[in-house]
This record gives sequence, structure tokens and C-alpha cells, in this order.
Amino acid sequence: MSLLWLKLAVLLYGVAALAVLPAALYDRPNWRHLAIPATVAAAFFHFVSLAEMLVAAHHRLPVETHELQSLFALLLTLVFLVIYARFRAIALGIFVLPLAFLLGILAAFRPGHEELLPLRTGWIYLHITLLLAAYAALLVSLLASVLYLIQERRLKSKASVLNWIPALGTPLEVLDQIALKSLLFGLPCMTGGLLIGSWIAQQTMGAQYFLDPKILLAFAMWVAYCIMIFIRRHSGLRGRRAVYLSSFVFLVVLTVWAANQFSAVHRFPTP
Repeated sequence: MSLLWLKLAVLLYGVAALAVLPAALYDRPNWRHLAIPATVAAAFFHFVSLAEMLVAAHHRLPVETHELQSLFALLLTLVFLVIYARFRAIALGIFVLPLAFLLGILAAFRPGHEELLPLRTGWIYLHITLLLAAYAALLVSLLASVLYLIQERRLKSKASVLNWIPALGTPLEVLDQIALKSLLFGLPCMTGGLLIGSWIAQQTMGAQYFLDPKILLAFAMWVAYCIMIFIRRHSGLRGRRAVYLSSFVFLVVLTVWAANQFSAVHRFPTP
């Protein structure tokens, strides 16, 4: 029964991890009304699960690896909730909630235990589709940033050599909005893709999945993606620096794709 509560907590952590993005990064404060209750409910079911797990194991403190993982995830969540209650700082949840989700997966879906949801080909396709959508959004953002830089230079120099490119007739503000909104679209896709991929991989390959270099790079890319959106929204970054920042994250994406050739465990079995 303890695993059932933990799997329910993992599901709620996933919902909260997605809902916290618009609340923290997109100026959509109403989303916190979903993110915070989902987090509170996840913490409650997580606590119940951990308590039952320790009682069933006949010891008061966590000893096994999965018990320590579960306790660490719960403590992270409680710290986030305390900070939110005191300072109303929801941005910390961008990193805490996905981490709690991943640690919960390791504890709940360890080998020899039944699945929360049956593994189907559709979940793998959804995982791939979401990540490809995120990569496409990042590429569009990079192209829009480059066009912004070219258009800005053309306006300053009064040059007309590049007027034959239709996009260069687009106002700078429009190009900047295209670049930013593409990023805002891509982040939930990347987050959802990584969360679904982690759930699938834990059921098929176990914890070794999280030691794979490609996976570590993928999560590093997600962190860079979050930082890029935060910087763009809160510093008004445009022009050359925006191009450099987008190029850096896109380079990380290319590195992740290249790492796939050397990945030992990121190979899903054919359904």
C-alpha cells in the first residue's frame, strides 16, 4: 500500500512541476493555485507512504537506498513549501519539484514492483514528440534572435543590401516576441518530455538510466533553458547577447544529440 501512495505522490509532483512553470516564468500567477495544492497533496501522500514503508520494514529510520531517496525528496518538498509560505517565492519550485519527481520515481518504480500505468508505445512517442517540439522551439528562437540582430544592424547603418530577405521587414519588437514566446512554448514541452522519459526509463532500465552521460547532459540542457528564459524575461536581454545565449543552449542541444552515439543505456527496447 505504501507504494500506491508514493506513486500517487509522484503523479502529483509531475503535475506540480509542470504547473509551476507558468506561475514562475510566464507571469501567470493563477497557476500557483494548481502548483501549490498539488505539491501539498504530494507531500501528504509522500509522508503517508514513507511512514507505512518504515513500519513495514520494522525500523524507525530509513536504511535502504529507496527509503533514503524517498525521504530526501520529501524533505526538499517541505523546504520548498516552508519557503513559499514565508516569502511567496515560487521560483524555487522550478528546480525542486522536478527533482522530487525524479527521486520519487527511483523509489516508487524500482525493479520488481508493478507499474502505476502500463507502459505503452504511445508514451514513448509522446516523449519523443515533446522533446522534438522543444528543440524546434529553441531553433526558431535562435533564428528569430539572429534576424533581430541583422535587422537592428540594418536599421542603424541605413543599409538596403539585405532588404530582399522578407523577414527583415519585420519590426524588432515582433522578432523579439517571436524569440521569447518560442522559448516559453518549448520549456513545458522539454519538461514534460524529460519527466515522461524518466518514468519510462526507470521501468525499463532502472536507476542506471540517470548515470548515462546523455541523460545528464539533457538535464543540464533543461537547466540552461530555464536560466535563459529567466534572464530574457527579467533583464530584457536582446540583440547580440540574446543570440549568444540562444546559441549556447542550442550548442548544448547538439551536444546531447552527439552524446547519443556514445550512450550505453539510452536505448529503449522495441515494444
